[in-house]
Amino acid sequence: MSLEVESVASAVTEKSASEGMVAAEGTSANLKKNRIQVSNKKKPLFFYVNLAKRYMQQHEEVELSALGMAIATVVIIAEILKNNGLATEKKILTSSVGMKDENKGRAVQKAKIEIVLAKSENFDALMITTTRAPEVAAEEKN
Repeated sequence: MSLEVESVASAVTEKSASEGMVAAEGTSANLKKNRIQVSNKKKPLFFYVNLAKRYMQQHEEVELSALGMAIATVVIIAEILKNNGLATEKKILTSSVGMKDENKGRAVQKAKIEIVLAKSENFDALMITTTRAPEVAAEEKN
């Protein structure tokens, strides 16, 4: 694994923890190394798609989770990975989480989703072809 991937993964983990984006249980001990907590405001969609690919290279599966309005983004990420043949759906969990509304100061319920995706049988072969494609195109130009 390259240093660049490690630094991105650690930066995302550190940023998530520092911004209070911990698991629903609220403790940093519950953070998983293969969990991506998605926000629909902080990063572009394909940042999460590419990060999920990297996590699946490191681990056999990746867990995508989101709260509230970011749920649609998680579903789109999972569908992109599945439709490209990179992942298979392993588990989907939905729940609601009690949180304190920052603006109003009262307790509110937020919807939560967790989607666990496993590497597809073709994952490694597909990743090789997608990483080689730009190199092949560059060689063909020359």
